Formats: sequence, structure tokens, C-alpha cells
Amino acid sequence: MAAIDPDLLLRAYAIGVFPMSDGREAKDVYWVEPRRRAILPLDGFHLSKSLRKTIRSNRFTVTRDTAFTQVIRACAERDETWINPAIEQSYTTLHALGQAHSVEAWLDGELVGGLYGVRLGPAFFGESMFSRVTDASKVALAWLVARLIAGGFRLLDCQFMTDHLKSLGAIEVSQQRYLEMLTAELEAAGSFDSPPVASVRRGGVAEPDFGKLDRLLEDSAGASGAPGCVIAQLLTQTS
Repeated sequence: MAAIDPDLLLRAYAIGVFPMSDGREAKDVYWVEPRRRAILPLDGFHLSKSLRKTIRSNRFTVTRDTAFTQVIRACAERDETWINPAIEQSYTTLHALGQAHSVEAWLDGELVGGLYGVRLGPAFFGESMFSRVTDASKVALAWLVARLIAGGFRLLDCQFMTDHLKSLGAIEVSQQRYLEMLTAELEAAGSFDSPPVASVRRGGVAEPDFGKLDRLLEDSAGASGAPGCVIAQLLTQTS
């Protein structure tokens, strides 16, 4: 199957729908609209003492958008995956257009964890994550939440609830409630234009800035404990 048109893919996210396949080798892609939706309130991230300690230790080097292809491939190569080549290509195209992002966790120069997802106006839709070392995916998610907080985002969609996400503060809402929240945020942001690819026009409201955290970290460079202390502070201020 050919890759999904990026405009179609973003418009699907705008109405609460996303694509999946039955496995890595599956040829078909189908659209999913869960009856129950997992979201992670940005002011409700659960930063445990142990995770705070890990983040503040700067054990992991965390980057964004430096290894998107590697991250989505790592997510796709697990025993159970919904990422077939068509989906992989579709999100890689969105990344090239600036509508999909990755967060990477590195240890001693090796990629050991990460996640990727889609951004649309004030919403970020988490797609998948992986971890090869204890706490790597938790750290990547914590950095994502801090990045969304710093950048003025309003909604973090996690699709399906897992014990892992629940332990970090995710909650479950009905699809109807989710659509109400998503629609309210997108309407407040503006309207969709095409072309360019389903961009969101902000009617007098500051555009969410996925890169603002980078500037905060640059300003704190050289400070004791940075960057982990900056991340922990952002998460603590909202929890």
C-alpha cells in the first residue's frame, strides 16, 4: 500500500482518527477511533522521586528530531507492532514537513529509547515509544511533556491506555469527551488551510512552539545540574 497523503493524515487526526495495520508485514492500513481515549494532562504528569532523580542526574542525553527514522524503525521492529512500511513512510513524510517529531534518549552515544508523534496546532498525538534500557522511555516522555509545557501546547493524546502511561499520570476519557476537547483546542487555534499541509492559523493566539524548550536549555547552559534540573522544574511546577 502507498503512503497516506499527509493532508489526509492530519485531517484524520483533527477528527480523532488515526491509522494502524495488523503487523509489520501487513499490506493494509485501517482507520481507528477508540471508544476510550488515553490522554496525559500536561499539568498532571506524575514525576516520581526516582524518575526525578534520574532526570536530574543527566544520565541520559535527550535530543529531539535527530533520529526520527531510527526511532520509528525501533518502534516498528518490536514483536507486536501496528507500523507497516506504508505507515512508516507516511510519518517520515510528516516529519520532513515539520508535522511529526521524535524525542530520543541516548546512553553512552547509543540510542536506547525514544518516542514519536504528530503535532497539530496546540495538540500533540503520541504514536509509539520504545525502550532498550530501564527508564529510557519514561525519560523521553518526561522530556516531551516538559517541551509541550514550555511551548504552550494544550493537549497530549496517548491513544490507548497502558499501565506504563497510567503510572505517569495518563487518564482515560470517552471518545466523545476527547473530541470535545480536541475540537475546542483546534477551534481556538484557528482554521485549517490547504495547501500548505493542514496548517493551523492562530487567530491572535500565540502559536505553540515546539522549539522553545531548546532556547530555555541554551539559556541555562553551564548552570549546575542543567539540563535535567530544568526539565524537573518544568514538570514540578505543573504537577
